[in-house]
Amino acid sequence: MTVAETLASLVERFNAHAARTPSVQAELAQLSRTVVVRLTDEASYSVELREGRLQNLRTGVAEHADLTITTDRATFEGLVRKEVGPMKAIVLRKLTIDGRLEDKLLFRKLL
Repeated sequence: MTVAETLASLVERFNAHAARTPSVQAELAQLSRTVVVRLTDEASYSVELREGRLQNLRTGVAEHADLTITTDRATFEGLVRKEVGPMKAIVLRKLTIDGRLEDKLLFRKLL
């Protein structure tokens, strides 16, 4: 599976979870964020969180990012498969998350 396909699958999974979980809907309803996933050994991707849903997934870096997640493809795949935890990846300096603290905490919900 390509990174773009994996991200599209994550977006679908997140949106399905948000749609069936009222507490998540309520928490995210008023948020408007742009998230960039930058793979150091591949492409970058942008996605928007609007109206409680992730949408507009595209290749490339958004002009303005509220949250930038930087890693390599192997670490990204490990995070997605839950073989590597985000905290471990941060400690090992294989993952950086740039943005406000509130947005960094949001990252955990996106996985």
